[in-house]
Amino acid sequence: MAAQHLLDNGQGVIDPDTYFEIQTPPPNLAQDEAKVRDFVKYNLAKNNRLVLVTSGGTQVPLENQTVRFIDNFSAGTRGATSAEYFLEYGYAVIFMHRQHSLQPYSRNYTHSTNCFLDYLELKPDDSMGVSQAIGPKLIPTFKKYQSVKQRNMLLFVEFTTLTDYLFLLRSITLIMAPMKSKAMYYLAAAVSDFFIPAPKMAEHKIQSSEGALTLHLDQVPKFLKPLVSQWASESFIVSFKASHASYITCPSGTHLFAQLETDSRLLVPKARAALTRYGHQIVIGNMLTTRKRDVTLITKEDDVEIHLTDQELRDEVEIEERIVKELYKRHGMFISTGKSCAVDGMAGVSSL
Repeated sequence: MAAQHLLDNGQGVIDPDTYFEIQTPPPNLAQDEAKVRDFVKYNLAKNNRLVLVTSGGTQVPLENQTVRFIDNFSAGTRGATSAEYFLEYGYAVIFMHRQHSLQPYSRNYTHSTNCFLDYLELKPDDSMGVSQAIGPKLIPTFKKYQSVKQRNMLLFVEFTTLTDYLFLLRSITLIMAPMKSKAMYYLAAAVSDFFIPAPKMAEHKIQSSEGALTLHLDQVPKFLKPLVSQWASESFIVSFKASHASYITCPSGTHLFAQLETDSRLLVPKARAALTRYGHQIVIGNMLTTRKRDVTLITKEDDVEIHLTDQELRDEVEIEERIVKELYKRHGMFISTGKSCAVDGMAGVSSL
């Protein structure tokens, strides 16, 4: 079948199966599949709950020999932080993350404005150790990290491009299928909405000498549908919906702060429509500017608003702890009943 025919369904959107036919899988896919298979087998035997946490943004190359690209910016804070709390609740975690994005446990140090050498000190015998200033905070974190690694509870898998992400998502999901209801998918990555299919992409660097550049981007297929209906039909699936805020400049020069879909009266129906369309269990909605303070967990039956107070923010309480606590309860009900029903007394505003 001709590539152009594959790319044309009359609506500018290809189906997920066609995407995998025309895109080249990442070169390390087989190695990643092998280590995921071993990890799943181990935790299945241990009867552990298992969660796939996706985190960070995806890159869309403009050339096959990539020089230029479009990127979805995401530091990966929500995914990395959530992974730590899932581990505290006894989950085994496959942390599928963008290369160089934040990772659980190291997240407070790797992207700090401080040089990592500031965390070290030279001792009189010329040996090196952690500085006394940082040691009391770093050592407990290191102990947690060491514990989960020794118990084979945390596996890292990294991606860079959109294609890396989608091939890995499909492979890992299919490998996790034997976990059935004990598997959770926590899809926190910032996935690109548009891409250039490989058959349409320039092979080498796009030359600036050719003048202005016009890009035509295709819409990325909706992979949540096959994930829910085919790849992980017996599992607990959580997706995210981010609302936005922007400034609008009026002719007078006045700036108006415009909130787009920030009212729960808009966010909740849209999220619930997605639940009906795709058939998964939960959508987590938030506004980008207040995502560390407020989130809403939406199911077909109810919605829960999780809010941190000013004092909790000053005390460095992390909202991901509350999110994971609620998901742990609902996932437990799903395992027991096959339904993600409302937890007693949890509908409405919650400080948990």
